[in-house]
Amino acid sequence: MALSFGVKTSQTGVSYAEILRVWREADQLPVFQDAWLWDHMVPLRGDIRGAALEAWTLLAALATQTSRLRLGVIVTSNRLRPPTLLAKMAATVDQISGGRLVFGIGAGGSRVPDEAGREMVRREFEAYGIEMVSPGEAVSALAEACVIARRMWTETDRFDFEGTHYRLKGAVCEPKPVQRPHPPIMIGAGGPRALRVVAEHADIWNCPAWTVDDLRSKSRVLDGHCAAIGRDPGTIVRSVQILLRGDDLAGARQQLLDFVDAGATHLVIAPVPPAPPLRTIVAEVIEPVRDRAS
Repeated sequence: MALSFGVKTSQTGVSYAEILRVWREADQLPVFQDAWLWDHMVPLRGDIRGAALEAWTLLAALATQTSRLRLGVIVTSNRLRPPTLLAKMAATVDQISGGRLVFGIGAGGSRVPDEAGREMVRREFEAYGIEMVSPGEAVSALAEACVIARRMWTETDRFDFEGTHYRLKGAVCEPKPVQRPHPPIMIGAGGPRALRVVAEHADIWNCPAWTVDDLRSKSRVLDGHCAAIGRDPGTIVRSVQILLRGDDLAGARQQLLDFVDAGATHLVIAPVPPAPPLRTIVAEVIEPVRDRAS
């Protein structure tokens, strides 16, 4: 599978003008096939009053300001919006963009066991009135949300849904997305239960891996789930994202090469401000990775 590259602009402490500048530059650089946002209502660290633009309204705006890039959110928290509303929003963005959306979704925050992670989830969810649930409940809700979104995008008749987490009467979504049968689905997941949802629903798997060994071990779990349901694991694109700091381009280059060696084919770069121009990142990081991997 050929390598593909994306760029991610997280919204903490960054203005719309700054994000737009990066996306417009990426739209002019063919090596970038897609661009991505981050989905949190508040900064996860530091002053909670810091700027954090909402992802999906921002994505709609950026869709009108770009012409080529595929676009999405890595990854949308399923805890923050009802799946029917999210599916409707996604269909709208796909319409606005002329069929360029990649639908990224994950289980979202839950009652994680470590204190630091729990605090990051709590500060956001309490501020916005979102119920905190167990990891198992969050993953179960994600699975239902994927079913609901797919049905919203593909079924022409109104439908009911009776699940554990969601109950619908006469659900409908018009207009449908431009892409048929629906936009590609990216699921961000790392735990065994969530990887089962990836096997069942994802076209792209975004793996929250910090090391090559982490990616390989999670890939083996995903392969096992695919085998259990009779799906070819090769039909799921393996995606990773890395933070890129301007003072360590060589380190970013090596990290990408290591992930490629471990099976990743979709590589998303998230420049950490202050970062060099994208053209510099292309010349010093991406092009050498493509040359070495080819």
